[in-house]
Amino acid sequence: MAGYHTGIVKHPNRPPVREQPLARPPAPAREGPSKSQRKRDSHALQELGEQLVALPAARVAELGLPEPLQDAIDEARRIRSHEALRRQLQRVGKLMREVDPEPIRDALAVDGSRHREEVGRMHAAEHWRDRLLAENDALAAFTARHPGAAQSAPWAQLITQARAERAAGQPPRRSRELYRALFAALAPDTTAPAPDSPPPSP
Repeated sequence: MAGYHTGIVKHPNRPPVREQPLARPPAPAREGPSKSQRKRDSHALQELGEQLVALPAARVAELGLPEPLQDAIDEARRIRSHEALRRQLQRVGKLMREVDPEPIRDALAVDGSRHREEVGRMHAAEHWRDRLLAENDALAAFTARHPGAAQSAPWAQLITQARAERAAGQPPRRSRELYRALFAALAPDTTAPAPDSPPPSP
């Protein structure tokens, strides 16, 4: 038909209307930990399982672990092949996902604290043994610092005997006896804190 035009009629005084882009829908919220977090958690459980395998069997038994995990740990201890042990440790790690790891971590933290305390007491006993054998006034310093230990052993006799065997080049039986007496006397429930940074025995 003449004079008929299709399309949009343009108005000279009205600016063209630009088509607005469609708004993107919001990304769905993630549920649960991310993939990287799950991977870190898996590695942490694997390491925790390996720590359990390294513990004495009696200590692991005290933790009351589920029977499948306990059996897997016992089996890992018996394996000598490196590759077989690697696969068994992976199995232990998978079974660790089925237990609450926090009580286990708490128990291991207590064990670690006790171990550090015992090592510190060993160094303190070595420190005092060496001082007692080398210095005449060391016994007075020891009993002043640890008054509760003054009557716990015949210190003067032990020191005299240990010095005599050292001078004679004999095996250090009395020296070891003196060390054991010091280690017992320095127990936390009977003494004051041990000397700061005692040197380890040579």
